[in-house]
Formats: sequence, C-alpha cells, structure tokens
Amino acid sequence: MEESGFLNIFKPPGMTSHDVVAYLRKRLKPRKIGHGGTLDPLACGVLVCLLNDATRRSAEFTGCSKTYVAEATFGVRTSTGDLGGDILENAPCALTENDILGVLPRFTGRIKQTPPMMSAVKVGGEKLYKLARRGVEVERKSREVEVSELKVVRFYIAGGRPKALFEISCSGGTYVRTLIEDIGAALDAPAVTSFLVRTSVGRFGIEDSISLRIAAETENALRYLKGDLPSDSIEGVEQ
Repeated sequence: MEESGFLNIFKPPGMTSHDVVAYLRKRLKPRKIGHGGTLDPLACGVLVCLLNDATRRSAEFTGCSKTYVAEATFGVRTSTGDLGGDILENAPCALTENDILGVLPRFTGRIKQTPPMMSAVKVGGEKLYKLARRGVEVERKSREVEVSELKVVRFYIAGGRPKALFEISCSGGTYVRTLIEDIGAALDAPAVTSFLVRTSVGRFGIEDSISLRIAAETENALRYLKGDLPSDSIEGVEQ
C-alpha cells in the first residue's frame, strides 16, 4: 500500500498499540507505519495510525488534546494503576459523590504529574515499563500537564465499592491512571482505573473510528484514509 494518510482506529482492549501497528503492517503492507500516541493495553478507543509519508507528522501528536471516559474504583490499588496489575492494597472504603467533587478542583487546569513506571517514558535511555517488568523502580521527574475538563458523570456503588465515571479532557502526556490514583490519594483512599476509553485525539473522534477488521482490508483502508490534518487539528499544550 503506497498511499499516505491517517487511519482512525478503534483499538480493542487487550492489544497494545504496537500490536495494532503490527497487525496493520502485516495486512496492508505499507512502506512505513506508526501511531499518534500510545493507548494502554487494557484501554480501548481512538488510536490514530499513520501510514507512509504521514509518519513524518508523528511529532505533531505530542501535544495533541485528548478526551477520555474513565471509571475509577476506590478501595483498591494495583502495581499498574489499572486492573492488569498485582493488587497492592484492598481496603474498605466509604466515599460519597460530594467527597469526590470536593477534590476535583485540585486536578483541573495545569497540574503536575509523575509518570507511572508502567509507561513508555524513557529514563537513562530505557523505557520505564521495561524497567518495571524487571522489578526496578527509578526516580521520575514530574511534568506539567493540563486538564481542561474533569467531571463526574455517574457515581455508584458496585461490589460494595464506590465507583465514579469521569469525563476527562486533557493535554497530551496526561496519564489518566495517575490522575485517578492522585484523586484517590487526595481522598485518603486507594484508587484504580477499572475502565478506560479514549474518545478523541485532536479532531479524530470515536464516532468516526473503524475496527481493525475493517481497516485490514486495503479497499476499506483507502476509503477511510484521511489525506491530511486540518491546520487547527493539533491542539493542546507542549510537553
């Protein structure tokens, strides 16, 4: 496949972003292929794949704004910040929606985050998640990100645990798992991201995304390939 452009893929849970790229590489056989920002293996949603000459635009996605829907479960802490890790803490937790709403202003606007060990950030030339898999934890520098919107769309009790469904709009480089953990820490309660879907990357929305099964057919890929980005499509703050 020689055509260049962007494919708005709906990444299913259970696949890494690299898995998606490898799947499309095998079936579409482009000269080059990459993606515009990693999505956690257990997460699903928008993953923009860049084909051929479009891979030159990958750096433009660094500060691209993103939106998510995330479920936080309180009373549980894991080694990865999501349900894929080992349980490190499992404690009774009594929270109300008002408790959660009371701390959200601390996490809106420009905030500081420390990247989690299970991330692709490099320290000393090596990705953190590779160190974490060897049981090595290193000091990480905090970075400034921007959370432009953070709201609770539903609060409920399930399995005896308080849960909150958040809608989040944020800059590139924001770790939702870390955000949820930090909200829990502000409430003096462990917290884990139990569900995560990315609903947009810049102007690429989930409503226009296509499945891997559809994208794997060359005629379909050509049909849905975006030739270029509008000049105002890359938004957000620089990291």
